Amino acid sequence: MNDSPGRTPPGPSPSDEQGNGVPAQSAPADDQAVRTEEPAPRAEETAPAAQWAREQPPRGQWSTPSAGPPPVPRRPARARAESNAGPTGPYGPGQGAWGGNHWAPTPPAPQPGVIPLRPLGVGEILEGSFGTLRRHWRTALGISLAVAVTTQAVTTVVTGVWFRDNPGFEYLDNPASASPGETLDAIGESLPGTGVTALVSLLGSIIATALLTVVVSRAVLGRSTSVADAWRSARPQLLRLSGLLFLLPALIVGVFGVAVAPGLLISAAGAKAVGVGVALFGSLAGMAGAAWLWIQFSLAAPALMLERQGVIASLRRSAKLVRGSWWRIFGVQLLAVFLVFVVATVIGIPVGIIEMIFTGESATSGTIGWSTLIISGVAAVISTTLMAPITAGVTALLYLDQRIRRESLDIELAQAASNSK
Repeated sequence: MNDSPGRTPPGPSPSDEQGNGVPAQSAPADDQAVRTEEPAPRAEETAPAAQWAREQPPRGQWSTPSAGPPPVPRRPARARAESNAGPTGPYGPGQGAWGGNHWAPTPPAPQPGVIPLRPLGVGEILEGSFGTLRRHWRTALGISLAVAVTTQAVTTVVTGVWFRDNPGFEYLDNPASASPGETLDAIGESLPGTGVTALVSLLGSIIATALLTVVVSRAVLGRSTSVADAWRSARPQLLRLSGLLFLLPALIVGVFGVAVAPGLLISAAGAKAVGVGVALFGSLAGMAGAAWLWIQFSLAAPALMLERQGVIASLRRSAKLVRGSWWRIFGVQLLAVFLVFVVATVIGIPVGIIEMIFTGESATSGTIGWSTLIISGVAAVISTTLMAPITAGVTALLYLDQRIRRESLDIELAQAASNSK
């Protein structure tokens, strides 16, 4: 009997299977595993010829009954994917029952309003802010337009009356040509006008922040609100919000002043070179500290408005929510500031051209006329009207996102949205 290459040795005869002491020879389970060399003779093959039957079957792959069922041929990967794409169980397409090879996909998060009720990405926060402006543009733009027109009108009048016709302020345009006493006198005379404009701008920011926070919080639940509804909801918190928005700038300016003060004192003592270096280093440290405070307490306003907390409690609440996510919140807020800068620049370029065409002067020149002030005021109103809802929306959505991540607020929001239907 000839052995052909690529085959296995002959299997046992029926008499061997009945217990004649000859071990059985089993083939590989996988039909792709094929031997290519003739195996070495085994001890069983050198046994006396009496142990073998006279007529042997052709060589092939034989296995004992205990070897299990024959191997199932494998299907190509594409065929397996196509078969798995269909319904394989009671859980829908591509989903198996218990013990199957597929898990049921995670259901999408509910989205009753402008954001899905789950932890948000940066793009979803920005999209939610713009979505609030698109869906509730009458309320959002109405609030920001009213605030922008009021504050900018006061700023334009104060600038035109207080600064434009006062010759002492020329020293502020060219401080190098003025003595220290003249510069200090000009600064002292400018403080009342600057204080009035800053106060009006701060009050406008308080009202806009309060009302727009209410609009965004209801837009998350899919609810629309009017200006009157937003005012009724925000009015009880306006006094506390005023205290908060007065305190935050004071803290930031105080930290920056403390950092710069040593350099100024050294310079005043006579060591100007050393004082300038210390003041420069202190200004960098002051800017870092001011930025840290800005982000640390950036969520205090929505916490005060939506949780009805006091000033100090809202500051603590913001610090707790920001903890561990400072850099992420800093990036999102910095992106919002960049968007405001881009919008202001895009609006400011044609405004500057219009000023030069119709007035022959610009806001950066030494003399400013009423025409220039009015045109600049109109540009500021347009920029503020468009961007105030975006910045307020980013801050409010950051607050909600942090509460969703830390406190599972999305469950409560989903229940509130379902109950309001």
